[in-house]
Amino acid sequence: MKNTLLAALLTACAAPVALADYPDQPIRIIVPFAAGGGTDVMGRMFAQKLSDAWKVPVTVDNRAGAGGTIGSATVARAPADGYTLLLGSISTHAISPGLYAKLAYDPVKDFAAVARAGITPFVMTVHPGVPAGTIGELISLARANPKKYDYASSGNGTTSHLCGALFTQMAGVDMTHVPYKANAPGLTDLLAGRVTFMFDNIIAMQPHIRAGKLRALAVTGGERVASLPGVPTMIESGLPAYEVIGWFGFWVPAATPRAIVAKLNNELTRIMREPDVKARAEEQGVDMTRPQSPEEFGSYVQSELVKWRKIIRDAGAKLD
Repeated sequence: MKNTLLAALLTACAAPVALADYPDQPIRIIVPFAAGGGTDVMGRMFAQKLSDAWKVPVTVDNRAGAGGTIGSATVARAPADGYTLLLGSISTHAISPGLYAKLAYDPVKDFAAVARAGITPFVMTVHPGVPAGTIGELISLARANPKKYDYASSGNGTTSHLCGALFTQMAGVDMTHVPYKANAPGLTDLLAGRVTFMFDNIIAMQPHIRAGKLRALAVTGGERVASLPGVPTMIESGLPAYEVIGWFGFWVPAATPRAIVAKLNNELTRIMREPDVKARAEEQGVDMTRPQSPEEFGSYVQSELVKWRKIIRDAGAKLD
């Protein structure tokens, strides 16, 4: 009995001390995707802002591979002290759990949700050499030439993979999936014309669209985005059931003290409300105007898990 009381007292005292001292050493944000991608761009912005606010080094550590699951598993096994954060996404915490037969982490039990950092639709782009200026034209080409056209993705199990799979299924076309280890090499081959099209974050695609190196055919949300006002939605383009909204957010290992989780959420939410951050996010097609508490974000992730398991089951997608 005495030992139980002592343990309870020590736990009660530890949280305020941890919060008062936190952070007093470098923080690492693990981005489970390659450098240069959309999540990486946002991660580096948050890292700089956190470092400026808390006066400690905050670095981004890219751990790409297996649809973001390698970096996510690294955070799940990290010390639960608030100094290792995951900037994951819909891929790592909603899609991969439904795709992979075996996953090295539980997306709910192994993490404490901290904050949703933004939501964004994806954009489908083709190389300018592809003779299609609309989704309808691309579908016609593909139907007339089965297996001739293909699409790149940032890896099996990623959102770009599933966006492509959903497109081919709903459009009734036979196209080949070409998976890469990350979005950057896939984008490189798309720019070179070695693959036909690719779905990816607006953040990663927009510079190439503006430069005329890629042609945007459609965005995947329910409405057009301010940064690409001339690009129609998939719904407008003739696929009324096609709507995919991407999101990304922060997690820490499950046993991280709640006081630290709350402090992280407060600071990240404050950063999201800064005018320059909001403006930069909007330019990249990211909406940061709907912050969530840790509890809200945790519930949101669980609802997305249910949604995407059904989509993956209906699409017949599965990975070993």
